[in-house]
Amino acid sequence: MTAESVYLAGMGLACALGSDLSSSVAAVARGGVPPTMVAVSESVQWPVYTLPPQDGSWIERLQRIVRSVAAQAAQAAQVDEGAGRSCPLLVASSSLDIGLMEHEVQDLRLGGDLQDFAGLVAGALDWQGPVFTVSTACTSAINAVLAGCDLIRSGEAEEALVIGAELGNRFTVAGFGAMQLLSPDRAQPFGAERNGLVLGEAVAALRLSSRPGRWRIAGGSNVVDGRNPSGTETSAVIAMCQEALARSGLGAQDIDLIKVQAAGSPVNDAIEAEALKQVFDALPPLVSLKSLIGHTLGASGAAELALLLGCIEAGAWPSVGYAIDSELGIALSTQAPARLRNLLLNVVGFGGGHTSLVLQDCAA
Repeated sequence: MTAESVYLAGMGLACALGSDLSSSVAAVARGGVPPTMVAVSESVQWPVYTLPPQDGSWIERLQRIVRSVAAQAAQAAQVDEGAGRSCPLLVASSSLDIGLMEHEVQDLRLGGDLQDFAGLVAGALDWQGPVFTVSTACTSAINAVLAGCDLIRSGEAEEALVIGAELGNRFTVAGFGAMQLLSPDRAQPFGAERNGLVLGEAVAALRLSSRPGRWRIAGGSNVVDGRNPSGTETSAVIAMCQEALARSGLGAQDIDLIKVQAAGSPVNDAIEAEALKQVFDALPPLVSLKSLIGHTLGASGAAELALLLGCIEAGAWPSVGYAIDSELGIALSTQAPARLRNLLLNVVGFGGGHTSLVLQDCAA
C-alpha cells in the first residue's frame, strides 16, 4: 500500500432495518422489513422505508441519529470520538433540511444558506474541524467520499468523516409521486414486475483514514451526463465504470461483486443492465439493496456501502424474494460470492450524475 492510500476505518448506519449497523444486518438476515405508507395529502399515500419512530422535534431526532451513527463509526475505527472532531466533516444530502421546514411554523429559511443543514449536523456533533456540504442529488454521498479521499491524499487531512443523511419529508415523496416514479407497493430492482422505486430514510457515517485497515478505497469516478435529467444513460454508466476501474488500476475481470444502482425503474434498470454487459465480458455477481432500505437519495452511497460491508463482515446476505426480468439477461446473487476481493459500487442520480467507487478487501 502507498502513503496515498485511503481506508474506510469505521461505519455507522440508521435505516428502516434498524437504529444501528448491527441490528440492520440482523434484519437483512431475517428477510428485511416492510415499508410504511406515508400520506402526502388526504387521499394520496406512498410506501417509504422510514426510520424507526422517535420522540421529539425534527431537529432533536436528527441530532440523536447523527450522534449515534458517528459514534458507531468512531468505535469501529477505534478512535476517540471527541479527539476525532477536528478533521474535515462532509455532509451529503439531497433533501437537506426540507423536513425541518415542513415541521416548523412560519419557517422563513427557504431563502437560507445551503450550508444550514450541514451546520445542524456539525452542531449535533460539536464539530471543531472544517464542514462541507455535498449536495449532488442521489450521488451526494459517493461524491463526499471522493472529496474526503482527495483531502487525505493531498495531505490536507489524515482523516475525514462523511455523513449521508435523508430524513423523511412529504415534499420529496410528493415530488417523486408527481413524476410517476414511485411504486405503489414494493421495490423490485431488476424485477420482472418492477413498477417504480420506493424511497427510504437513512443516516450513515463513514470514517475515512490514511491508517491501513481492512477496506481500502482503491478509486472512484464521477461522470455527469445531463441528456436525461431524471434518468441514466448507457454511455455514462459505461464511462463511470471504466473510469473507476482505471483509477483503481484494475481491469473488469478483477471485480468480484457489483453493488448496482437498480431501484426498480422499468427503463433505468434496463439501461444499467445493458451498460454493465458492455463493460464486463462476463458479469461478476450483482447485489441490490434498495428492496431492503429503499432509495435513500443523497445518503444512498453511504448507507448502501455501510450495509453491504456490514453484511459481508457478518456473513449475512440479502434475499431477492421476487422474479428477475429474464429479458435483462442478468441475475442478482442469492448468496455471497466465494471470492470478494474487489467491489464496485454504482450510484446514479438526478441531473445526470453517475458515480462509482471501488473498494478492496485487504484481508482477502
